[in-house]
Amino acid sequence: MRLLELNNHGEVSLTKDLINNIPPYAILSHTWGEDNEEVTFQDLTQGVGKSKAGYGKIRFCREQATRDGLQHVWIDTCCIDKSNSTELSEALNSMFRWYCDAAQCYVYLSDVSARGSGWESAFRKSRWFTRGWTLQELLAPRSVEFFSGEGERLGDKNSLDQQVREITGIPIDALQGKSLSSFSVPARLSWAKKRETRRQEDKAYSLMGIFGIHMSPIYGEGEAEAFERLHCEI
Repeated sequence: MRLLELNNHGEVSLTKDLINNIPPYAILSHTWGEDNEEVTFQDLTQGVGKSKAGYGKIRFCREQATRDGLQHVWIDTCCIDKSNSTELSEALNSMFRWYCDAAQCYVYLSDVSARGSGWESAFRKSRWFTRGWTLQELLAPRSVEFFSGEGERLGDKNSLDQQVREITGIPIDALQGKSLSSFSVPARLSWAKKRETRRQEDKAYSLMGIFGIHMSPIYGEGEAEAFERLHCEI
């Protein structure tokens, strides 16, 4: 995996591809904006992208990780070279483990404001709870903290477990780290039933980690074929 390294001057830089001796890192969970708003791997390697709206998420991660005593963060938009199909396939199959191994997971809710006293209602309606990939990002990490669009901490997976259970239908013991293999296949599939993804095949691919399987992504095969392959692997 490739990480963002934080330096003493508030700047970030990409590490080389790390295989062993991976340092403690924070990991971001978020919903994507428009493609042209997100900071990409190419942007960082070319030293551009700071004017993009998505750079605010990098800034938030940098500041929060520094407060938590961490010098490295992982963000999907810019730590994966998506122009490299081999790297993308490896990343999709490794992502559950990367979230599981993170020291902290920061859930950045761009559509929730902490200003005023009404954030709980916006929290329940957040787009983050409707997306396919965020399911594993909720379940895999040991520590999941929720933040508003202003970067204010709202709570964590434990303190907000009742609200998260009501929103997602996921049992509290699953949220608290009980082995996912102890839940039936239909139960785990039900957690993802109402979630959406940009690419139809990702509805299946986003469940690979939930079921502990490896599957090569084939974009263009369609949702039905992707789910058929998923069920065969399960």
